[in-house]
Amino acid sequence: MHADAFDRYHHGHSLLHHLDARIKVVVTVAFILSNVLLPDGAWAAFGLAFIFLLIANALSQLGFGFTLKRSFVALPFALAAVTAVFSIPGHALAEWHLGMITLIPTDAGLLRFVSILVRSWLSVQMAILLVSVTEFPDIIHALTHLYVPSIITTIIAFLYRYLFVLTDEVMRLMRARQARSAAAPGSRSGGNVWWQARVAGNMAGQLFLRSYERSDRIYNAMLSRGYKGQWMAMHVQRIQLRDWLVGVAAVCGLIVMQIVGRL
Repeated sequence: MHADAFDRYHHGHSLLHHLDARIKVVVTVAFILSNVLLPDGAWAAFGLAFIFLLIANALSQLGFGFTLKRSFVALPFALAAVTAVFSIPGHALAEWHLGMITLIPTDAGLLRFVSILVRSWLSVQMAILLVSVTEFPDIIHALTHLYVPSIITTIIAFLYRYLFVLTDEVMRLMRARQARSAAAPGSRSGGNVWWQARVAGNMAGQLFLRSYERSDRIYNAMLSRGYKGQWMAMHVQRIQLRDWLVGVAAVCGLIVMQIVGRL
């Protein structure tokens, strides 16, 4: 499996594509932090954040709905915050009896839950846009120049580079399991649930051992080629005046969101 199967970068020649990666990373992080800092129920500010995203989508030339239709996949994970509906003090909206358990949703809890959903939805869209207009090596380069600890950037880089290798290992293990659990036509292959669980556990252990051995070989090969714990770039990237202007405009927009959210 090729690494492009995991790459979400879309080639283009838009303003955002040519923008310095450091500016894009800083604006993305600032946008997510801005959403987190907004008060619950700041719908006007959330609306401005959505308009901010629409403008960014337009500047990327990927279409207004590019991030919108890709962001809903993350909403089920935000449902983990549903407990806020019943745990935040406020005026009771209803009372539900489930056996010995009584659930009382409150208006403040519902407001907190919906606000969390909106924050997550907007933040995921911005993250999707970042990886869609920025090549992965440029993101690593930006994180390095933004003084992110080298151990973190190294782990992220290796995770990306060798994720497809681990996928190939998993596919080989699964093919080997299927070859060893063949059955006659009309009968079920494999054993019972406990047998399948034991085989899956053995496969996980084999994958760990193979990954560990491969990582040791790769690290020794890198040391023999002069690796000193830092990623080296062949082309030095410099922030241009256009990058600064776009970054300042984006930060000013985020400041306006904070002001509107507190009004």
